[in-house]
Amino acid sequence: MSTIAPTALIADDEAPMRDQLRVRLLQAWPELRIVAEASNGAEAVAMAGELQPDIVFLDIRMPGLGGIDAARQLYDRCHIVFVTAYDQYAIDAFEHGAIDYLLKPVTPDRLATTVSRLKRRLEKQPQDIGAQLAQLAQLTALGQRLLQPDPPDAKRPYLRWIQAQSGQSLRMVSTREVLFFQSDEKYTRVQTATAQHLIRKTLKELEEELDPDEFWRIHRSTLVRVDAILEVRRDMRGRQMLRLRDCAQELEVSRNHGALFQQM
Repeated sequence: MSTIAPTALIADDEAPMRDQLRVRLLQAWPELRIVAEASNGAEAVAMAGELQPDIVFLDIRMPGLGGIDAARQLYDRCHIVFVTAYDQYAIDAFEHGAIDYLLKPVTPDRLATTVSRLKRRLEKQPQDIGAQLAQLAQLTALGQRLLQPDPPDAKRPYLRWIQAQSGQSLRMVSTREVLFFQSDEKYTRVQTATAQHLIRKTLKELEEELDPDEFWRIHRSTLVRVDAILEVRRDMRGRQMLRLRDCAQELEVSRNHGALFQQM
């Protein structure tokens, strides 16, 4: 592998995530050349075969051929970096291995660490067969783990970041900033103290992914952050209404969810 003008390929099924990683990579490593971008694992394998990049950044979960299976076909040809939102897999599987990882959203500090590791590896001689077999074993173990269902008492990871499209860019919104989610025809409105965003994820999907101790469904069209609630009152029609911090809009509690505030 060449140590001059190293090359890389990015594979992620979400274009905004590819854009974000490309921009941050070029900021952290100006010499790096991004030679191609793929939207799934099969494209990544085909492009890597043709272009022979030094590094491939792979999203773990992509439609069709996922990142793990793609890595099994590429591990002996390039350096693999997984990009994942699933930190419970990343921490356990990669922390002490030869394969690096980045958690979404990718932060400049963590990316700088990955860049330093990659530069050191590119300076070394190609991996011997023992190191390659160790990588393959690590990939096989990770793939088997991802296929196994979580044990009944396992604590599932809750959604911590919302990916909201803003023009041609992607805005990463922490769930800690969100006051409420509300259905808005084909979209879901994400309301923070300073802005609102529209996402395509449904309330049902959000309810399954959010921590139920942090977000309550108060209406078929509304999920609210519990610690954002300042006051519950009844209006002239007897409806329960919520007043939230940093928000002028009041939210209605439907009769089906009124038991959340029984003392009213």
